Amino acid sequence: MDFLVDVLVTVVGLGVFGQHIWALRGHFASDRMTGGARLISAGALASCLTMLVLLWTMDQPLAAQLTGIVLMAGSLTLFWTAVQASNAARLRFAFDDALPKSLVTMGPYRRIRHPFYASYLIFWFGWAVATWSPWALLPVIVMATLYTIAARHEEALLGGSEMGQAYAQYRTQAGLFWPKI
Repeated sequence: MDFLVDVLVTVVGLGVFGQHIWALRGHFASDRMTGGARLISAGALASCLTMLVLLWTMDQPLAAQLTGIVLMAGSLTLFWTAVQASNAARLRFAFDDALPKSLVTMGPYRRIRHPFYASYLIFWFGWAVATWSPWALLPVIVMATLYTIAARHEEALLGGSEMGQAYAQYRTQAGLFWPKI
């Protein structure tokens, strides 16, 4: 049973990770991948490998693994609703300095300013729960730091664009990574 659940966690984790990779070319529209986006990609790959090593070298409680799978699946739901809501906006890679051309405020963007980063954070946290190791928190912290820096960079661009005033108003109703209460 442990082996089958480890396989399931691996398949779900790699499946979600693969869809995140798809977004790099299938959804985001930058001309080239920025250095910051490359750093995030390298961090994500290292985090993925770390989670796999922890998963396959340590024992985990079944409840932790099942909870992790549910979190990863939930992150995928948020990810795809963000794709659908932002498809026409032609969003850019992280750390792309081009000024944004539109402000997305529908779908998950109604309550979360950065639903892609939120979905990635939920994914990494879910995989960390599934590994049930304190070492799994290190990749979560690293990725959360990178996503926060990227989100702040994007917010500075939006604030300095012709949509700056509209974005300032939007910030009062939507949280950074979590819905504003």
